[in-house]
Amino acid sequence: MRRSTTVVQRVGCTTVEERLSQSVRSAPGVESRGAAASPSPVDAGQLLDRRFGRDEIAVVRHEVNGRLTGAGLVGDRLHGFVLAVNEVITNVVLHAGGQGRVVLWLAGDSAWCTVTDSGPGIPARFLRPPEVPEAFEIGGRGIWLAHQLCDEVTVATGPIGTTIGLRIALPHRTSPA
Repeated sequence: MRRSTTVVQRVGCTTVEERLSQSVRSAPGVESRGAAASPSPVDAGQLLDRRFGRDEIAVVRHEVNGRLTGAGLVGDRLHGFVLAVNEVITNVVLHAGGQGRVVLWLAGDSAWCTVTDSGPGIPARFLRPPEVPEAFEIGGRGIWLAHQLCDEVTVATGPIGTTIGLRIALPHRTSPA
């Protein structure tokens, strides 16, 4: 199953919230979840907002896991989303200067996560939707996994940095009568 993907190449200064609102668009034929439908983490139920570096990848992974468990995400969907976040923050550490910011929040029926770095941007050849990595290929699975495990993946990139947005739908909750 192919997930919704948007790639926006930007030049200039923008905030995380501006990058996310400009980059979140639905695939053709899918109900729009544009800027008005995806509030920034400042407006919504923010779960986590922190900077991270090379030595904090495991700590961030555990924090994301704990916050999402508390929000009701469980099982394979929880583990898949946490793995996707882990892969994206690992890419920041390995390819974009070693430090970044992760913001996790709830909005509507979804959990959202943005991972931002101040690296040089993603080269154009890597901006197309990823193909299945070769069996013995070293690397190249992080973004591919994010596309497989998340309901939506967005990329806003330019010479001042990159923001990867991840979204996963939360299970429907029934309220007691």
